[in-house]
Amino acid sequence: MTTFAPTRVALGLAALIGLAALAGCSPGVPDTVKIGVAQPLSGPLKELGQDMVDGTRMAIEDINKQGLKIDGKLVTLELVTADDKADAEAGKAAAKQLVDQGVAAVIGHLNSGVSIAAAPIYAEKMIPQLAISTNPKYTQLDLPTTLRLVANDNLQSKAMGSIAGSLPGEHVFAVVDDATPYGKGLADTAAAQLKGKNIAIRMSLDDKTTDFSKLVPEMKAKNVDVFVTTLADFQVVALADQLVAAGMKNMQIIGSDTIKTEGMLKVNPAVGNIYATSPIIGAGEFTGGKPFLERFRAQFKHEPVYAAHYAYDAVWVLTAAMKQAKSADGAKLLPVLKSIDALAPVTTTMRFAADGEQRYGSVSVYQLNKGAWFLLTRSDVW
Repeated sequence: MTTFAPTRVALGLAALIGLAALAGCSPGVPDTVKIGVAQPLSGPLKELGQDMVDGTRMAIEDINKQGLKIDGKLVTLELVTADDKADAEAGKAAAKQLVDQGVAAVIGHLNSGVSIAAAPIYAEKMIPQLAISTNPKYTQLDLPTTLRLVANDNLQSKAMGSIAGSLPGEHVFAVVDDATPYGKGLADTAAAQLKGKNIAIRMSLDDKTTDFSKLVPEMKAKNVDVFVTTLADFQVVALADQLVAAGMKNMQIIGSDTIKTEGMLKVNPAVGNIYATSPIIGAGEFTGGKPFLERFRAQFKHEPVYAAHYAYDAVWVLTAAMKQAKSADGAKLLPVLKSIDALAPVTTTMRFAADGEQRYGSVSVYQLNKGAWFLLTRSDVW
């Protein structure tokens, strides 16, 4: 009778089982995929940055609850945040922090100057950077990793100039920006749209100024009645109080998306008509917006203040790309991100062109009336 060596048989069987297990466990896919969010989480813009964090958190919780498989492996998404303080140097530090923590992608940043400064850090590690920033220079850095969630400022500046320039009657204009790459670039292009108009003041301040004791008298002396600006909401609220105190009422204020916020609702209505252009389309304007808003309010006990729904959709698009790429590695993920037409639950359409620009971007114009923003018009061409 032939006798088999049980040790050899056992070892061979174990090896086969081991190979089979390795073949089915997607060794290149980690157990946990980290999604970074780099936003201003302190300072005057912290509410806008926290809004992006909250939208990302909602998506991660929803996807984890549903279950995410990449190349057949069940993985867990993890949120990792970093405070960029709306500052370029702090933004670079935040980017390095997220890279060191091994994030697969980053939803960042809010401010264009910060996005531009941090972009090479992500690109060095081939980490997709999905920014809400709107300065065209962001996607012109010749980096493979820069992706934009909304329309850029070329379109928004046309909207600002179009609205300001089409106001009936003769007007005297002031164009004031916050001296950031976002604000100055947008204001310069908007001012160019007003060629032939009476621009009495063209000025750069900064992104923290709330004392307009020099600007207001100059505006009054020059009879400015149309104020075109890229200042933030808290700055325009302060300016409005000072304008009214100086007897300057019934103004026309045309701002960018930095004033199309909940914070702007407390502005003194006596200042006049207030308009905002924005590539950030309100969640309630989308078919998928109502259930998102209901769940957001229930979870965070307040309304979204900026673009939480874009962050929410960005995570879903990211995970759809991961599933198609069968990987969370940026080098494999980026080509898919620039070709996939994944369903975005709230905005429905979120697709990146080869240069990272948003294919479906548009800009809306809103008017503030009786403590709420109302949509006037929207276009993808202007």
